Amino acid sequence: MMSSKSSTPLIKRVTPLFSSWIRQNHRLLSSSALREASSLVDDSIHLTDNCIRRLKELQSSEGSTKDKMLRLGVETGGCSGFQYVFDLDDKTNPDDRVFETGGVRLVVDNISYDFLKGATVDYVEELIRSAFIVSHSSCMLSINSYMCEDVYL
Repeated sequence: MMSSKSSTPLIKRVTPLFSSWIRQNHRLLSSSALREASSLVDDSIHLTDNCIRRLKELQSSEGSTKDKMLRLGVETGGCSGFQYVFDLDDKTNPDDRVFETGGVRLVVDNISYDFLKGATVDYVEELIRSAFIVSHSSCMLSINSYMCEDVYL
């Protein structure tokens, strides 16, 4: 003879266990926990020493570039559907974010900032080119792996 417990379908036996577990761990499933977790992530954009050095060189090479900032943007195009665009700029727009490190400033518009959170801007010199590059140490972008790797001017 079968006991009443074994005749109860498995789903009915485990449902109370899962419900209890979910109630106990509701904090992990709540949006406030997601906000707390996202606040632990560093959303600033970092400049390497090479990048700072090169920007200072550009500023000192001409008197007219003294107040110039490096503007970094993300535009449509390129192999991944997006590409980084670098420019020297002397003004900011109302929707810009300004990051200052070592006496130089990086300017990023709000739309591009969403793609660049946590990125590092570097300057590399190689035999065939010299360029500012963008890299994401822990890339969470789903655009394309190309965008997560180094992108040159």
